Amino acid sequence: MEIGRMCVKIAGRDAGLRCVVIDLLEKNLVMIDGETRRRKCNAAHLEPLDQKIEIGKNASHAEVVSAFKQLGVELTAKKSKPKAPPQTNVASAPKVAAKPKTPAKKE
Repeated sequence: MEIGRMCVKIAGRDAGLRCVVIDLLEKNLVMIDGETRRRKCNAAHLEPLDQKIEIGKNASHAEVVSAFKQLGVELTAKKSKPKAPPQTNVASAPKVAAKPKTPAKKE
């Protein structure tokens, strides 16, 4: 494996998606980015392709996207989960006095 090598992920959640090697980490671990999530990956889980792109070590996601566009591959933006609204601080909220419970009357 080498930096800039185009690959297809063959295992895991991102299987079948194209990626590019952006860093060599250890003996069999590489950092990938592209249609997949940017993460480290076992080299055995990648199928190298004949294509190689000129990209620097630890290239940003924007650089990877532009390199894919030059090859004519359009990367789709993944939808992120909407952020939850900020929670109010319960301790600073005004306290409401609770009504005392009365036992039920029997008739």
